[in-house]
Formats: sequence, structure tokens, C-alpha cells
Amino acid sequence: MLAVTLLFSLLMSATTYARNTSSFDHLSTGFTLDGAHDSADCESCHARGIFKGTPRRCASCHAITSRLGGERMPPNHIKTSSSCEDCHSTFSWKQLTGFDHDSVVGSCASCHNGRVSTGKTASHISSGNNCDDCHTTMSWQGARFDHSQVSANCASCHNGSTAGGKGQRHILSGNQCEDCHRTTAWTPVTRVDHASVTGSCSSCHNGSIAMGKSPRHISSSNSCDDCHSTNSWSGAVFDHNSVTGSCANCHNGSTATGKNPTHIRTSMLCEDCHRSTGWSPVTRVDHADVVGTCFSCHNGSIATGKSSKHINSGNSCDDCHSTNSWSGAVFDHKSVTGSCASCHNGSTATGKNPTHIQTSSLCEDCHRNTGWTPVIRVDHADVIGTCASCHNGSTARGKTSNHISSGNTCDDCHTTNGWTPAVFDHNSVAPGSCSRCHNGSTATGKPATHVQTTAQCDTCHSTRAWTPASFDHNNVTGSCSSCHNGSVAKGKPGNHFVTNLQCDSCHNNSRWTPIVFRHSSGGYPGDHRGNLDCRACHKSNSQTVTWRAPSYKPDCAGCHANQYKPDKHKKYESPKTFYTVGELRDCSGSCHTYTNSSRTTIKKRRNNEHRVTDGSFD
Repeated sequence: MLAVTLLFSLLMSATTYARNTSSFDHLSTGFTLDGAHDSADCESCHARGIFKGTPRRCASCHAITSRLGGERMPPNHIKTSSSCEDCHSTFSWKQLTGFDHDSVVGSCASCHNGRVSTGKTASHISSGNNCDDCHTTMSWQGARFDHSQVSANCASCHNGSTAGGKGQRHILSGNQCEDCHRTTAWTPVTRVDHASVTGSCSSCHNGSIAMGKSPRHISSSNSCDDCHSTNSWSGAVFDHNSVTGSCANCHNGSTATGKNPTHIRTSMLCEDCHRSTGWSPVTRVDHADVVGTCFSCHNGSIATGKSSKHINSGNSCDDCHSTNSWSGAVFDHKSVTGSCASCHNGSTATGKNPTHIQTSSLCEDCHRNTGWTPVIRVDHADVIGTCASCHNGSTARGKTSNHISSGNTCDDCHTTNGWTPAVFDHNSVAPGSCSRCHNGSTATGKPATHVQTTAQCDTCHSTRAWTPASFDHNNVTGSCSSCHNGSVAKGKPGNHFVTNLQCDSCHNNSRWTPIVFRHSSGGYPGDHRGNLDCRACHKSNSQTVTWRAPSYKPDCAGCHANQYKPDKHKKYESPKTFYTVGELRDCSGSCHTYTNSSRTTIKKRRNNEHRVTDGSFD
């Protein structure tokens, strides 16, 4: 009878408890009910109405052997420790939050067998290794095989059975893979160790397996290594030191290449002009070996002859030139007793041409005795006439098209040393009167692209140069856009933010950047933390704000309605009801939790839970 009474009391307690759970704040126990726990029956965890000692670990309720009411681990679950939270959340078993291999019990293959989880693919190398011998738990990619632990040579594994071996096209070689390959990959090979290659050079270097003789190769039956080393084709060596005869003994056109038909007439001493390493370039032309006169070669066909600019002369080349070079031809003017003009008169020797400037006849004042050009200088003391008699654009350089309009003679501004620097003394000009000359007629005026202004030139420019110019915006009357409209001065670029505000709303008059703008609209919620980019709200790159939820503008929900979480905003406990996004559209307002739907008693106060300066809603 006592047992029956006790059982009845327990049942009544549980019934009473069940009737009062709706007003119980489970958070006060230190165990938050979230996800699927929030809708679970109390009896699922508090068996027989006993609260004290209720287990908190997932496995206490969800293990296969658990006596509590939680959904149990299925029999086909992979073997793991009992820390459910390592992989699952409280909201759903199927949506894994992660996969912690540290909690798995057993070998890799107990799961990665092709049934429970991905196993070895068909292209996987044949191996009895466990997965973690080569792979990490982070990814299949980046597998590592530590060849440093291998005690035998490569071929003991890379034999085509245990692991990949030589392909059908592999060159004939020994089995020391490591002589040419690295342990990280077959290609690229680090080198080809010819010591490991079996067979002759041509067994590989036959143009099929490896590079063979090119079409330009000299006719030869030699094996490659007679002339080449195993390091490179280039640098082939033929030791001419062992030759006892002259070059022509071999280079006779039969034994080896000889003179071609266009070769100049010479003796047979190849080595006087050529090197033993190559025919060209020649080291020199030894004229002592040349047969015939200079002209027999230097006739314009076999070798360079007199150019069209050569002075009229019946001399032989070597009368003026040496065999070392054309340049540096020598005529000894020291033996001349008269002036230059005594010879250079147009008869005895070249004189002044028709376009020569009007001067005295002292050639040496401007020219050197080694050549007419370039002149060493123009001695204006020898020039006859005014500057313009030469500097007229025909005889000598005159005023350029961009020269200021002026009736001055050259030497009014320029010296005989150079056109620049030209000197014009602006000190005699009264300040503020620049435009009297710089009017586009007397001197350069404002170009068509100049900003519209009535200011005198010296307001912005110096007397030394137009640029750099300085511009004082403090003297500007009117709005920025009256000048910065893309015509008078630089305006908005094509990708500029679309706005009707004036430039100085965001820019200063020193430079375009950095941009500073402060919102003054009453509907602006305040600066968000994180210094948002303008396009985060102004998605059309204009003043118009693109609201994600226009029905809630201008409150926070106008942008953040899709981030609203009802289960985080409980309205009252009985019956359990949550605020809608419309009720809390102003995120920074209050959202108290009441005891019941009468909303007369506040169970939990919450004011200014969210602020625009917060990093997130959490």
C-alpha cells in the first residue's frame, strides 16, 4: 500500500510539474534549451520527475544504451566517442557542424571503405597502407609519402607492380630512379644522369626518343660524345691543337668546309682571319694575305667601295685610309701654308655650297680639318648681315610656329650661344597688366581650355613659366560646379557617385581625396561600426538608398529584416510567443519579455540590446 501511495505521489508531482513548465525559466539551471531541446518533453530528460542529477552530456541521453527519452544513436553510426557536440548541433542530427576525426574510434578504413564514406578510388596506387600513413584528416589532397624511410632503392617499389614503374617510352637505363627523378614527382626530371643510360648516344638521340642531329649539323659519322659532353649540346669541342698542318689541309672543300665562291681572294692561311671555334665572326681581315689591289675587293660588290658621299678622287684607298678602318682617313692639313679658302674654293677642293650662310671665308672658325660636319661652332662674328638674314627658316632655323608674335630681332631676347634660355625682363611690367601682352596676339593668351576667369595672369602664374600654376579657391564666388563641370575644369568622372550635391560637400579645395562626408538626414541611423562602404547602402551608386525591405524603412529592419531571428526575441512565456520583425523594426528599441499575453508583468527587461555601433547582432 505504501509503494502504491508513493508511486501515485510521484505521478501527481510529474503532472503538476508538466502543468507549470511553461512559466519555468530553464536558463536559470545553467543549461540552455535551444534547437530541438526547446521543444522536447521535460520527461525525456527528467525521468520519473527527478530533476537533481539530470545528466548534461549528449551521450547520457542519446547513447544506444541510454534509459532516457532522447533520440538514440543509430546502430549503423560510425564508431566514435560519445561527444555528439563535436559534429552535431542541437538543431538537427543531419546538418553536421563539423567532423572531428579525433572522436572517431577505429582505423580509417572502418569508415573509408567505399560504403560508409569515400574509399580508395580506382586510380589509387596499389597499397596496403592505412589512410593516415599518407593523408591528413583535413583533405585527401596534399598526400605525403616519406621516401626518407625507404631502405631499398626506388626500383624495389617502382617496378610496375608495387608502384608505378618505367613507361614504355622510357629511355634505356639502369634502375636507379633517383639518379634523374625527385621523390616528389616524376616530372620534371632533375637531370639525366648519362652514367645510368645503357647503350650508345644514338640509341636515344635519334630524333625520336630524344633530340638527334639537326639538319644543319655537319656531315659526320661520329658518335655524339666524340664532340659533345653530357652537360649540353652547345660547347662542342674539336681540338684544333692536335692539327699539325695548316687549316687548308682540311678546310679544302672536301675533307672539311673550304672557301665559298664569294670569299675574297687571299692566301690559304685561314687562321689569319678566322678562329678555330667558328668561321664567323672573323677576328680580323689580314690585308697582308689579300691578293690584288684595294679596289679588287673594295668595289661595292665583294666588299664596301666608295659611298655616294665620297669626295671625288682618283686615289687608291690606301692613299688616305689604313687597313684598320675606313674612318680615321688622314689628310695632313699641317702642310697647308694658306688659309682654308685657298684650297676650299670650289675648284681645288670643296668650297661653300649655295645654301651656306653668308660669312667671311675663314672656314676654320666653324669647321674642323677632319670633316665639314658637324661644325664645332658657328662664330657669329664671321656672319654677315642681321640675325634674320640667316634665321629665316630657310638658311637657318627661324621663328617656330609657336613663337610669340613679335617684330623683335633675334638678339633682342636671345644670345648667340643658344636659343634658350631667352630673357624677357617682366620686372618692367606693372603687376596686374599681363593681359596687355598675353592677349593671344602680342603674346600667348589663355587657351580654349583655360578656366573662365577675369583675373590677370599673375594671379595664378609666375613670370618664369605658365606651369606650375597656383589657384586660390578662396577668391572663387559661386558653386564648385560652375567651374568643375568637365569643360571649364575637371568634373565628375563617369563612375562618380550620382548626386546633386556640390563638390565641397565631400571634397576639399586642396585635392579630390580623401573624401569626407557626414550624413545630416534625420532618417540616418548613425555611423555603423566597420566603416561601411557607401555602396553597402547606396547600391545604385547614387543618393537613392536601395532598401532590402522597403516596407520597414527608415528603421533598421529596412536593411536587416532578413537577419531577424524570432526565436531570439521571446515576447511572453504563456503562451510562448515571439515578437515579429515588424514589432521590433527599430532594433535599438526595447523588447521586454513578459510573463504572459496580458503584458502587464515584465519578466526580463531589454533596452538598447542592439546599437548601430555594434560589430554584430549577437
